[in-house]
This record gives sequence, C-alpha cells and structure tokens, in this order.
Amino acid sequence: MQIDAHQHYWNPERGDYGWLTPELAPLYRTFGPDDLAPLRERAGVSRTVVVQAAPTVDETRYLLDLASNEDSIAGIVGWVPMLDPDAPTLIAELAQKPKFKGIRPMLQDLPDDDWIANPVLKPAVDALIAHDLAFDALIFTRHVDALDTFIERFRQLRIVIDHGAKPPIRDGSAGWHAWAEGITRLAKHPHVHCKISGLATEAAQGWTEATLRPYVDHLLAAFGPKRLMWGSDWPVLNLNGDYLLWHSIATLLLSSLADGERDAIFGDNAAAFYRL
Repeated sequence: MQIDAHQHYWNPERGDYGWLTPELAPLYRTFGPDDLAPLRERAGVSRTVVVQAAPTVDETRYLLDLASNEDSIAGIVGWVPMLDPDAPTLIAELAQKPKFKGIRPMLQDLPDDDWIANPVLKPAVDALIAHDLAFDALIFTRHVDALDTFIERFRQLRIVIDHGAKPPIRDGSAGWHAWAEGITRLAKHPHVHCKISGLATEAAQGWTEATLRPYVDHLLAAFGPKRLMWGSDWPVLNLNGDYLLWHSIATLLLSSLADGERDAIFGDNAAAFYRL
C-alpha cells in the first residue's frame, strides 16, 4: 500500500491561514479529498497523512472532522500551543481521536529561530511521548542547531523532518554545503526520520529529475531507505509541479533501490512512524 506521508486540505473561508492569500492564486480555494482522489488513484496511492496548514487548534479539529468521514485519510498531524500550560491536557484530549497522530509547530514562520530549543516545551513534549505521538519539524538549514538541541533532549520522541529541511535548490550550489552538513548532523540521531517532499517547491521552474537527484541522493545516503518517507506536499506542490509528475520523478529517483526499500519509502515507513 502506497501512502502519501505529507499533504494538506484547507478551506480559506475558515480564516486562519495567515499565509494563504489571494496572491497565491493556484492555492486560494478549498482543497478536499474529492480533489485529490483521482490523482491518488492514478498514482496508486491509497492513503494519506494530512498535515496542519494553520497554527490553530480549530484547524486541527476541522481536519479531524474531515478524517472521521474519509477512509483515505490515515492520520492527522495537527497543531497545539506547546508553550501553553494547558498543552498537555489538550494533547491528551486530541489523542483520544484515533486518527490524531502528531503535531507540527510551524517553526519556519516563527520569529525566533531558537524557539524549539526552549526547555519550557518539556511538559508538552512529555505528553506527546506519553500518548505515543509524533513530531513534524518544519525547518530550514538555519534551524539545525536549535533542532539538534531539541532532538538530544527528547530521545524518546519520534521526529520527522519535513521537506528534507527545505534545501535551497533554486540557489544552485550556494547553499548546498550548509544544508548537506545539517542533514548529515540530524541524521546521526537514530530516532529522526525525514520526508522526501516539498523539493519541487524549493526548485526553480522547469526542474527535472537531474535537478533534484543530488538532494535525494544525499538524503538517502544520510538517512537510508528505512528512515525516509515520500510525501507530495499537495496542493502546495501545484505552485511548481503536479502530483503525478512528482510521484513519477520520485519513482525514477529511487529506482536503483531494492523493491522492499522502495516500498518502505512509499508507504511502509510512514505507516510505522505514524502508527497508522
């Protein structure tokens, strides 16, 4: 079974997607399971993990409601105010929903790059561990130091890095060294996983298999096929690609792997990591 480990559904009329404005015309409309279904079916993807796109509990509840009536949604990665004293109680409440699988603070958008290293996050993280929930890290290279501190502090927490830490692909070789070193550093922690997703969005228009190959090869070398999972990042992907193109290119990029290794990246790893 193929699983898309990272995609989004949203409705702009809900009003809490601060980043989603009319200027992003390809994205500024409601996207739901019926929009993705024909693409999933053509790609052979059976189920998906839907990841939060707004830093609100209301959006998390909206996604959980959506998931309750949609078999293709295997899990929800939501959002909670981790520094709130009531965060452990809220996490415990959300954990009662079978499809609630983890949380994602939107680290890339926070004004403090070191936010994730704050020791005051411990009660919320302890609650995640107690309820066997996962943590998605949405970062750039500049967050590696702080995330490394967080990883060292919470060795029992399952952590996945979204979008390969968003390598600066469109900048060519300019940012390669710092990104590659950061990935190697984070991959040394055995409880950290990584998503092969979001790479097309970081590339210039007209990207090809050759454009993305060095980045995917480095992620494979660092994490190995047992700690990588494929995700589409749809519909954000529509800004610079499409679902079927990215799925086919990813298949080519991983074609040298054994069948079992490819199956792991395209589904088995996500199922195990998120407890789907």
